[in-house]
Amino acid sequence: MSLIPQTLHTEDATMKARFLFVIGFTLLPILAGCVDSPKSTVAKKAPIKTRETINKKTQNVLKLDEALKNGGVLAETGISVSDPLTQSAEAYRTSVGKIGAMAVEHAIQIRNAQNIADPKPLSYDELMSEIIKKDQPDGMQLAMLPYYQEYAWDEPNQKLVVVEFPEKKAQRRKEDLEERGY
Repeated sequence: MSLIPQTLHTEDATMKARFLFVIGFTLLPILAGCVDSPKSTVAKKAPIKTRETINKKTQNVLKLDEALKNGGVLAETGISVSDPLTQSAEAYRTSVGKIGAMAVEHAIQIRNAQNIADPKPLSYDELMSEIIKKDQPDGMQLAMLPYYQEYAWDEPNQKLVVVEFPEKKAQRRKEDLEERGY
C-alpha cells in the first residue's frame, strides 16, 4: 500500500511538469508578441528612395552653402575605382555632372555676351530665373543625378557643382542590407 500513494504522487508531479512545460512553450510566443518593445526617442528616418537617372532630366539646383550645411560635400570629379563594373558607373556619374556644369557655363557666357555693358555675377535667384528658367518650357534641363547627389550653385565662383550626400548613401546601403536580411 505504501507504493500506491508514492506512484500516484510521482505520476501527478510528472503530469504537472508536462502540463507546465506545454503551457509555458505555448504561451511564450504569445507573451513575447504582446510585450511592446521600448520605443526609441530618436525619430526614424524616412526610407531613401532611389531614382532613375538614364534619360531623366531635372531643374533642381540647390544653394551650395545650404547643401553643405545639410551634410553635403563636393563630389569628386575624377574616377577613383579600378574595377570595370563600378568604373563605368562612376565615369557616367562624373561625366553627367561635368556636362551639366559646362552647359550652365555656356549659357552664362551667352548671357554675358548679350549684356556686354553689364555682365554681372549671377545670384542664385538670377541663375534659376535667367539660366535654368525653372518650370518654363524653354528652361534648361540638366541630366538627373543619382539619389545621393544634387546640383548646387557655387555663387562666389560662379559655377554649377555637384554635391554628394554621404549620409543618404550610407542610409540606403543600410536599408538595402536590411532588406536582404543581413
